[in-house]
Amino acid sequence: MKRYDLHTHSTISDGVLPPEEVVRRARDAGLAGIALTDHDSTGGLADARAEGARIGVEVLTGCEVSAQLDGVSVHVLGYLIDVEHPRFQEEMRWIQDDRIVRAETMVEKLQQLGVLITMEMVRKHAGGDSVGRPHVAMAMIEAGVIENTVDAFTEEWILEGGRAYVPKRVMTPEDTIALIRQAGGVAVLAHPIWVENDIGRSEERIEAWAEAGLGGVEVDHPEHDPTWRARYQALAERLGLLCTGSSDFHGNQHGGMIGENTTPEETVAALRARATAPEVTR
Repeated sequence: MKRYDLHTHSTISDGVLPPEEVVRRARDAGLAGIALTDHDSTGGLADARAEGARIGVEVLTGCEVSAQLDGVSVHVLGYLIDVEHPRFQEEMRWIQDDRIVRAETMVEKLQQLGVLITMEMVRKHAGGDSVGRPHVAMAMIEAGVIENTVDAFTEEWILEGGRAYVPKRVMTPEDTIALIRQAGGVAVLAHPIWVENDIGRSEERIEAWAEAGLGGVEVDHPEHDPTWRARYQALAERLGLLCTGSSDFHGNQHGGMIGENTTPEETVAALRARATAPEVTR
């Protein structure tokens, strides 16, 4: 049976490996394909696909789109999107621009707390399109303030509500789902345990998002224990949502090893069947 890892990151956002190397790691793990799902960017897709064509690994169009509910991040995976869709491109540019402003403000707050980092350091670690908190954390490691990126995600530093945290200016989950569908794609909720841990009542919220057009739930994720996997699978089946599995691979402490959790080819075929023609915008 062919297996796919539908949630991976590269240096285009907060992964540590370039898109081509992510694809090679997928080959080494025996995968038939991956979705490259960098945060709010499809900038690595062309390089990943070129390498995939060379070594026999399929690369599906993907993007992990930032959303927010009650001031807390909610991530929605968009699959099989028309990446040239005008409104999708416009929203991604808007989010990217805000990422820069957000990072600059976090750097200023950290400087006021005595952390000697600069925006130049953050940009150096970002490298790609998406500047985010992991890159701020990498700059903090460089400055000798913390030992690893996980240490930055505390109330002392840049966790939600932390001393140097700055909220995003992003869409609601419902608007994000609508955007993905407008661009012809299928929306899948990433790591729903984050919703449960950060906001609560994840099952009720998934029911509401299913009404809004959500197409699937990332059931098998490194942070889901067997109990949560069973609960999310039962919920998805009741709501008629697809169940996906993935590693959330970053190549560092975040996420798992590529191929750790996978999605069978039958589910990938079902994703393709749910994708639609993009809506025409004026």
